[in-house]
Amino acid sequence: MRKPVQSKKFLATSIIAAAVVTAVAVPSASAATATFKDVSKNYQNAVDFLYTHGISRGYTPDQFGTTDSVKRADAAVQIATALGFDASKTYKDAGFKDVPTRAKWAVNALVEAGIIDGLNANEFGSDELLTRNQMAKVLANAANLSIDNNVKSTKFKDVNSNFSKYVEALVKAGITQGKTDTNFGAYDNVTRGEMALFLFRSQEGLGFIDLMVMHMNDHHAYLDPLPYVSTVVNELRSKHKNNLLLHAGDAFSGDLYFNAFHGAADVAMMNQLGFDAMTFGNHEFDLGSTKEGHQKLQEFVKAAKFPFVSANVDFSKDKLFDGLQTRKVSDNYKDGHIYNGIVIDVNGQKVGVFGLTTEETPTISSTGEVKFENYIDRAKASVKAFEDQGVNKIIALTHIGFDDSLVWDNDQELAKQVAGIDIIVGGHTHSSIGEPKVVNEGKGVTIIVQAHEYAKALGTLDVKFNSKGEIYSHAGKLIATDPTVKDFPIAADKDAAKVLEPFTKKVKEIKESSIGVTAKALLDGKRDSDNTGVSSVRHNETNLGNLMTDAMLWKAKSINDKTSIAIQNGGGIRTHIDAGDITTGKVLKVMPFGNALAIVELSGADLLKTLEHSVGADAIEGGKGLKENGAFLHVSGMKFTYDSSKAKGERIQSAQVLEGDKYVDLDKTKTYFIATNSFTAKGGDGFEQLGNAYKAGKVSEPGFVDYENFIEYVKTLGKEVNPTVEGRIIDTTLATQQNGFKK
Repeated sequence: MRKPVQSKKFLATSIIAAAVVTAVAVPSASAATATFKDVSKNYQNAVDFLYTHGISRGYTPDQFGTTDSVKRADAAVQIATALGFDASKTYKDAGFKDVPTRAKWAVNALVEAGIIDGLNANEFGSDELLTRNQMAKVLANAANLSIDNNVKSTKFKDVNSNFSKYVEALVKAGITQGKTDTNFGAYDNVTRGEMALFLFRSQEGLGFIDLMVMHMNDHHAYLDPLPYVSTVVNELRSKHKNNLLLHAGDAFSGDLYFNAFHGAADVAMMNQLGFDAMTFGNHEFDLGSTKEGHQKLQEFVKAAKFPFVSANVDFSKDKLFDGLQTRKVSDNYKDGHIYNGIVIDVNGQKVGVFGLTTEETPTISSTGEVKFENYIDRAKASVKAFEDQGVNKIIALTHIGFDDSLVWDNDQELAKQVAGIDIIVGGHTHSSIGEPKVVNEGKGVTIIVQAHEYAKALGTLDVKFNSKGEIYSHAGKLIATDPTVKDFPIAADKDAAKVLEPFTKKVKEIKESSIGVTAKALLDGKRDSDNTGVSSVRHNETNLGNLMTDAMLWKAKSINDKTSIAIQNGGGIRTHIDAGDITTGKVLKVMPFGNALAIVELSGADLLKTLEHSVGADAIEGGKGLKENGAFLHVSGMKFTYDSSKAKGERIQSAQVLEGDKYVDLDKTKTYFIATNSFTAKGGDGFEQLGNAYKAGKVSEPGFVDYENFIEYVKTLGKEVNPTVEGRIIDTTLATQQNGFKK
């Protein structure tokens, strides 16, 4: 029977008290418990459950009345409260004349829902004591137990045929075993202690649930940790019967498994782990500019043994996805298909999961005909769709970033603006959220989690819902799953390792293929995920950025000798290269996208605007420079200074271009030929001036792939390379911490 969705008011006292735990499991948590002197150990947990959720209070601060009998009216109030019916709402009048005002709402609600009936048309029997027979019938109905109408008798001799099917349903559900093997106590009155036990044992059927949410994001084809992730997932599933495994996007682009198999290895491993749902990350669209378009993404989707959720992504214009997307919330979904959201049955409980992908995707990936819609509007519509279906436990599976720029979108803003979302499982910013973030700013309370990157951790969130869909307790942590860590304690799951083995063999061959050149020092492509101001390819010059742009300029000059500058977005430099032998595999990990060379014809004025955009990130507090930004440009053939303390759009202080062996001031009126990658040349990462030039036909695309150009150039430098930071890019607020210009 369908229960009405209740408005959710978060139980703040419990959630604030919840903390990150050191064990995966959390104890049964109740922020509000009572110490009644007449409650024995056998009844303690059950009484605490009733007390915590306001189902029943004691007679006095120290007396619960455990052995006292329960009146039918009082039982109705307790059951209606447990089910989440609301005393402030109006239900159809059941017509009983003997129901006191305090219980009228509860009796009416239960009768309207078909859970309870009266003694006759006019009398409910409010003051009569509830028998165990009557309790069995009411509870079997209230908890949605499986009731077999063919059952006419039970092992209990005192249960007649009218109540046999209800008693049998309780026995099968493990709610009761009777007073003895042959005596149920059918006509005995239910005591308050027994009532507490009955409701406590029936809590899942009444709408309460303890849910373990396991989650990953941004694994970027780093598949070597997944057999270890599988071990953890299997253990958690064995301990938590109510569980979900969710992926918040960016399976594509990163490790060599992607270069070799373009998602096929990833989906094979994700199928093995048994994911329940995934949303799309921006990198799922990286291959859109290739001749095949999103063919590999389509194959990834169709091969998945799980559904995809994506409320704000419209595939309708891309014929590759014809028949794969259904733009609605569905409780009858198929694996390998795309929905706005899905209703997952978790052991009889409905949990809604909908997806969102950052609206920035068209500027940072190659989306083609795929369209992206406003995340707030689509989130509100999804929540309403769930609530219309009676779903009051809602998870947003997002790839919009925990604290990404509000020019686009982020999880914290989503939580503030959209009521009704209980949990946000996020990705995109690679954030390590050990202790779940709780957002409570007037539009309901939402828990936000995210599990780092590259399958280095599995996120866990043990969350408890009451029957109204309110979270009353939670505990979360990240479980390290990186097998390269010293003294790593987790064994690989053999079945998962067997699935990965044939893919690993091919990747190993690629990794071990040397290009014949040695790096004398680390080629720095590291990130500063916490925005502390330390070195990062996304906010300062690095030796690897210099080497990559030098290679790009070298190749471009061989095609168009007028090319004088090269620029590379920091977001396209995916990792570093350790000192030592440089292999093809290491280069591919740095440049996994296979971007082609492009040469842009741009005015000096537009180049300055382009540079301004590249240093347009928010400043780090304390004068530590800029926060990470994938649009940050590395350069060759020029140098520039900027002041991170100034307003955005006013930061560039100087810009010079190398002419011969000297640097001269950039000329706003002059036209420059600039080498870059095809992604940036088309306006990727928000480069408006480059995008306009592309539309105007001022971009040539010779078609040479970035990693091949890089390897070819590095080989010309000899057997060893040792690039340095030369002062090509200087933040004047940090000038004392960096090298000056190289004259």
